[in-house]
Amino acid sequence: MADQEIENAVSRALEEAPDRNFRETVDLAINLRDLDLNDPSNRVDEGVVLPEGTGQETKIVVFAEGETAIRAEDVADDVLDSDDLEDLGDDESRAKDLAEETDFFIAEASMMQDIGRYLGTILGPRGKMPEPLQPDDDVVETVNRMKNTVQLRSGERRTFHTRVGAEDMSAEEIADNIDVILRRLHANLEKGPLNVDSVFVKTTMGPAVEVA
Repeated sequence: MADQEIENAVSRALEEAPDRNFRETVDLAINLRDLDLNDPSNRVDEGVVLPEGTGQETKIVVFAEGETAIRAEDVADDVLDSDDLEDLGDDESRAKDLAEETDFFIAEASMMQDIGRYLGTILGPRGKMPEPLQPDDDVVETVNRMKNTVQLRSGERRTFHTRVGAEDMSAEEIADNIDVILRRLHANLEKGPLNVDSVFVKTTMGPAVEVA
């Protein structure tokens, strides 16, 4: 369960958000300090599974063949085989569009080398290289887990953002998601909480409220 102060900040952000004619996401802005982000080893770049889900549709594309592809069709937004991969390699514009509109890619481990060859220059710089699916992995379970995953990625910037929910989720649910993200950051940053300068929560168009 999240700290009450986090939940209070989320409640304020939800209450102070002006009414909009669309469903807003709830985002977290994280400001880092005392880290040399020119050194790639200090950058934040990892996926976090949110216990209460993202509150949004997450588009997932699977590269697979055979039985794995058949099973993936029930849960993924699209399933592409080796021929599709080659076609994408020959159509840079289509490959870029797919990369931009897809949240996560998953691929059978046996296809990763070809994905690197055909799509590495497009997916790599966007931080969207597929999560490898090992022979013993359950593709349905993996896709469902990824649907509740957000990516924490700082790059070279001291401030970065991530989605933590949607405005129609409860403050408690969103706070639980934030709690998991902050715990992960504190565990993985060089100096833990000391590397976090400040954290703000806000709806898409609403005011930012300080969490920590």
